[in-house]
Amino acid sequence: MHVSPLLSAVALASVRSQVLGSMRGSTPDFNSFFDAAYSSAFADTDLLSAFMPGSATQAGALHAGRNMALYDPESAYKMMTLINNKEVLYKAQYAELSQMGESVARMEQAGTNLGSIGSGDADIKTGLQDFITRYNEWTQRFDPDMQRDGLLAGTQAAQVARYELEQNVKNIFFGAKDGVRGMADLGISVDPVSGALALDGAKLDAMLASNKQGVANTLQEFGANFARSAGLLNANNNFIPNQLDNLDRAIDYIADNGTDLRAEFGTGDAAKPTAQIAQALAAYNQSYAD
Repeated sequence: MHVSPLLSAVALASVRSQVLGSMRGSTPDFNSFFDAAYSSAFADTDLLSAFMPGSATQAGALHAGRNMALYDPESAYKMMTLINNKEVLYKAQYAELSQMGESVARMEQAGTNLGSIGSGDADIKTGLQDFITRYNEWTQRFDPDMQRDGLLAGTQAAQVARYELEQNVKNIFFGAKDGVRGMADLGISVDPVSGALALDGAKLDAMLASNKQGVANTLQEFGANFARSAGLLNANNNFIPNQLDNLDRAIDYIADNGTDLRAEFGTGDAAKPTAQIAQALAAYNQSYAD
């Protein structure tokens, strides 16, 4: 069915308003994506005049993936190329952030375990080393995502998760009532570049010799608070679940309307994901696709 040029203009305007309206309150990522797609495609063209009758190309069929009935089919095609890439990116981010949520749940358990260890030297050393191992596994697993241009670099939920857990480790007030200044007094340090934890065994031994009960109390206080912080990140209506919900709605919207958008504005180029995105996309298709 032929769609008039004027209706095409109205349809394009409605794409932006409908999507942004349906995603009201969603992440800045999603809103800025459609703002960028809309504005970049028509930055140099007045919207209504661009689609008014009188265009030199009035063919109604798609040509090489472009809708030649449009005044500026190339800009519409570029917009669809961006949407195609964003659809892949959102799926990859959904899979990766889901994995992070599961890892945060494991960190919550690690904090709980640390907070409930015995007061013997061997128990404390073993429990603390186990926590460090688990924490460093979490850091190493998601550090590439957090780097500039990483898969979750611009995702607030992921950044907050890393920040909150690290701030727990750096908090100097754990153990204050027992004369301890946080985990640093127990020999725990945070690498400023990688974020990995390291243990100074001699410092821990000295603290155990001089203030064993203070060490035990500090670990119990820290472990309970760390577990609580991790649990809140995964709690309903909090950072990770909210971001996953926003991504899911964006994915669903594009899937539900993709055929109509491509028929109206052209197919766009197929997405060409990086290796990192392709790996996460495969995980999405295997575990999360409908």
